[in-house]
Amino acid sequence: MADTPYAPSRIRTLPSWLLGRAAARGHRLVADALATEGIRMMHHAVLSAVAELGPVSQAELGRTLAIDPKDMVAVVNDLQQDGLVTRTPDPRDRRKNAVEISADGRRRLRRTQRLGDEANAELTAALTPAEREQLIALLTRIALPAD
Repeated sequence: MADTPYAPSRIRTLPSWLLGRAAARGHRLVADALATEGIRMMHHAVLSAVAELGPVSQAELGRTLAIDPKDMVAVVNDLQQDGLVTRTPDPRDRRKNAVEISADGRRRLRRTQRLGDEANAELTAALTPAEREQLIALLTRIALPAD
């Protein structure tokens, strides 16, 4: 934990502090892994969403992923420039573009998903498989509390 800023002992035992440190480490591990494929985390998230939802409008992608429309345009432009997605007129509304993953995008997504899985395995390497399952269940309850 050499990268961890100093915090008084009382703070280091707070769930909020520990979750923040774990999230920062996880983010760093995943970002570094994705960088080996030349892709950033937001681009990976958009590519994953296009694969799952596509063909989909940029506006719908932005709303679904809570990404500002200007940022979404830039990300989709980058993905299209790299040949990972295509944009064609939406058959339901010719004023909009439908974004769809390309064959190259599917191949890249398989590789980046594997890299993300490996980074998450490194993040939770100190846990047993049962503890990993429990951690995911507990974090889900914290992150998505029942209404």
